[in-house]
This record gives sequence, structure tokens and C-alpha cells, in this order.
Amino acid sequence: MSTALRSNSDQIFEREAFTVRRNPCLVSLALLALGVFFAGARLHAQSFVLDLPRPSQHALLTQRIGVTDITISYHRPLTNGRKIWDGVVPYGQVWRAGANENTTIVFSDPVTIEGKPLDKGAYGLHMIPTAHQWTIIFSKNSTSWGSFTYNQAEDALRIQVKPQAAELHEALTYDFDQLKPDSAVLTLRWEKLAIPFKVAVKVNDVVQQSLHNQLRGLAQYSWMGWDDAATYLLDNKLNLEEALSYEDKSIQNEERFDNLVTRSRVLRALGRKDEAATAQNKALEGATPLQVHLLGRQLQADSRQDEAFAIFRTNAKKNPTQWFVHSGMARIYSAQGDFDNAAKEMKVALAGAPDQQKSYVAGLVKRLEAKEDINK
Repeated sequence: MSTALRSNSDQIFEREAFTVRRNPCLVSLALLALGVFFAGARLHAQSFVLDLPRPSQHALLTQRIGVTDITISYHRPLTNGRKIWDGVVPYGQVWRAGANENTTIVFSDPVTIEGKPLDKGAYGLHMIPTAHQWTIIFSKNSTSWGSFTYNQAEDALRIQVKPQAAELHEALTYDFDQLKPDSAVLTLRWEKLAIPFKVAVKVNDVVQQSLHNQLRGLAQYSWMGWDDAATYLLDNKLNLEEALSYEDKSIQNEERFDNLVTRSRVLRALGRKDEAATAQNKALEGATPLQVHLLGRQLQADSRQDEAFAIFRTNAKKNPTQWFVHSGMARIYSAQGDFDNAAKEMKVALAGAPDQQKSYVAGLVKRLEAKEDINK
């Protein structure tokens, strides 16, 4: 059998098998036709009623961007020494972007593909390859067999991308590359070609809507859910008034050091400094020595260094036997450029630190001995 004939055998067998499955009366005729076509060729065992191994194995790949899940389900044909492009996969024709059933891609939230909007949902993924440009198709029909019944009227989106040279991939593969907080590049690789396209998510918009939904469930009855939601909005500089309302609900459920501190941070971000100071002082009233230290570290993270150092000093005076107060004093000395005293304090902290913290504290000692400011 010729190379060209062999290269298309898998596709033709799958198409004929699908036809037979839908019309069992054609079994004998189809097998006769296939027998003529594949004379001298070795066929893989196939069954219309049993689960048997397939030459093109199934794969499932999921990537999360923000809180949005992107899942691609596909079958992985092998090159097997065949000519793939403009051979097994003809140029200028719609291709299933894999093998067997539809290659499908599911988005749990709206996304953009190469900058073009696409709603959440399940799509059949098809492609039209040419030598210099590929068309990527997202079809509203995600339940067909291959591309044999593809209908352009069912397109949800089409984009054009450029193929790229790549290292040899014997099995067709999809990968998520160039991961960023709000995007990734989904790349098909097969033979020596790569077909990339960018998927992006409006993460903050999606998360804010998700928070509204999540806080209607069991999370609404705990202080933590509302506090976590407020912290997300605060850290990402989003809707501070809503963050404050979330924090008030957290405190209504259970007043704690944690949500009082977050409330103080939100109020300060809103420019309400007096109210922020009141909330912070209230948090400190019942705080443990460790919570006081953690507040100092939070103030450092918020670029409020002087306030942090004042808290470290007070904590060291009141609780001199706690290992972490020496860590706080080391940070003060480090900021002053007094690395000898900073290292001395940090070694005291290392001696008293719990086992799970020793590796981290030992790293800080090394940095101080190297005259490196650990506050940067």
C-alpha cells in the first residue's frame, strides 16, 4: 500500500466506523469496502460495543487561570513516520484538531481568545491548516464525531494564527505555556509544528462575581469567608467600599484580631485614618504576642515601616522570652545597617524557633551575616 494511502487510513477507518455504528445494517457492506481498501494493511482492533484500546489515546488537560478552569479533551494520534501536514491532515480542510470524537474545550467562565471574546461553555475545537496561516474554530457543537458533520453556521468564534516550527512530537500534544496571572498560551504540537493561541481571563471581574455567589452559600456564616473576600478586594485595589461591607459582616459573625486588622487596612485605604487607628488599637487589645508580631509584619508589607518597628520594640519589651520578638528586633537593626546586632538577635530567634521555622530563620541569619538587609 502506498505511503499516501497508509497516511489517511486512520481517518477513513474512523469515518466508516462511525457510519456503521449509526446504521448497523451496513456492517457487512462496510467491512467488505474496508477490506478492499485496506488489503494488505494491518488494522487495529475496534469495537462498537466494547471498551478496547485505541491507536490514538485519549488525554484530558486542565489549566486554571485565576478561578477559571479551561479543560481540553482530545485524542492523540502518532506520526508513525507518516507525512502529517498536507498529508494525514490536508491543507485547506476542516480538521478535528486531534483524532476520533470531537476535540472539545470547556471554559468555566467567559474568556478572550487572541483578544476576541468567547462566552463560557463547551466547544468543539476544529482547525483549518495551511502552510502559512491556520484558522482556529470554536464550534457550538461539541458532540460530533470528528469534523465530518462540521457546520460553519454553528461557529461561536474563528481566529487566525501563524504556525511555528517546533521540535519533533511523535504524539499530538496540547500544552499551556507562558502562564501569567490572567492568561496562558494554549499550544497544539505535532510532528515539527506548533500552533499557539492566547487565552485570557478578566480575573478580577470573574472573581468578584464568584465572591458574590460563594458568599450566598455556607461561607456566609463564617467570619473567614467575608474576611478573605475583603482581603482579596483590598490587595487588588478593587471596590474598597464593598470590601468594608464584607469586613463588617465578618465582624458581625465573629469579632477577631484578624478581621479587625483587615478592617483597619481597608479604612486606611479609603483615607479614613482615624477610624483605621481605632480598629487597629481594638485589634491589639486582645492580641497574643505572636499576633502583635504578625501585625508588625503586615505593616511592613503595607510599607509602614516606622509603625512596624514601633510594634516590634513594644512586643520585645513586653514578651522578651518569645523567639519571634528577637526576629522583629533583628529587622530593626537590619534597617539601620547594624548587621552584627541584627545577626545576633536572629541567632537567638533561631535557637528558640519551632522546627518547621528553623530553615527559614537560618536563611535570614546567613543573609544578615552577608550584610544584606532582610527587610528588602
